[in-house]
Amino acid sequence: MKQELVNLEELNMPEEELFSRYDHDSLESEKITAPRYSYWHSVFRVFFRKKINIVILGLLLLVILFAYIYPLIANYDQFAYIMLPGSKHLTPAKAFAFHQDEINNSWIEGIHWILGAGQSGESTFDAIWFGSRISISLAFICALINMTIGVLIGAIWGFSKTVDIVMTEVYNIIGNVPYILFISVMVLIFSPTFWTMVFAMTVTGWLGIAYFIRTQIIIIRDREYNLASKCLGTSTPKIAVKNLLPFMTSVIVTLVATEIPLYIGSEVFLSYIGMGMADRSLGKLIYEAENAMLTPGWQFEFWSPVAIASIIAVVLYVVGQNLGDASDPRTHM
Repeated sequence: MKQELVNLEELNMPEEELFSRYDHDSLESEKITAPRYSYWHSVFRVFFRKKINIVILGLLLLVILFAYIYPLIANYDQFAYIMLPGSKHLTPAKAFAFHQDEINNSWIEGIHWILGAGQSGESTFDAIWFGSRISISLAFICALINMTIGVLIGAIWGFSKTVDIVMTEVYNIIGNVPYILFISVMVLIFSPTFWTMVFAMTVTGWLGIAYFIRTQIIIIRDREYNLASKCLGTSTPKIAVKNLLPFMTSVIVTLVATEIPLYIGSEVFLSYIGMGMADRSLGKLIYEAENAMLTPGWQFEFWSPVAIASIIAVVLYVVGQNLGDASDPRTHM
């Protein structure tokens, strides 16, 4: 459509009314109008969007509550009933009948015997949660140490070519030694205590994590936005913190989700073959109840710690995996 030109003089209006001065602000021109974005708010929004995550997280909190709070209020003594005839290897029904007087005096005492009694007459329920506290603590401490060292060493390993040459040779030598075999040797050399097991699981446990982080760093360190930041004079530590770490958050959370159940499984396996720590962890309970697995009426002593160890490992894994998925910014759309 053809438009005609307008003669401004015909409008009989002063120039001040027709035109106004506009002051250009370089800072204001850089601002983009967009909704406010909070990374962790988006992470939890995506995580809690799935109702199953709420159920699993509630189950995890219940497990942790029983593992750390219940032992503080339960007067657990492994040898409290060892001298009482007929108190050992009881099914839940027989345990309730044997301790009927205690239950009548206080109904809360009944919770101690819902899984029966063990080889020393102790409460299997109490023993499981005392053992769970040891196993979960071991897993979290090992994960914290290995992840901290592994992520830091892996980041340096991925950026420095000199470190890469040295650490690759170290990894090729130590990484080929079976992890379980190395832990077994360390436990046999030192006394089988809680901190000996922590040392055995962390002295080389961080190496595989560092290698994985190194590989991820190499993949993303030379992307366009990182090269642009480097050309603009941004320091390497700042590139790592501002550019790489947000991208790696979901990877690290997913890695933690696989590491924590792995430590619980390793501790249970070592204890089951007789190379675990002396403390009565879940693995130790399973090892002590091995004979009960095939004895009619005693199976509760074996399968109860097996079930609890499995539930703890699965719940920790599922929560970690789903949280890792929610930590990926690509799911925040």
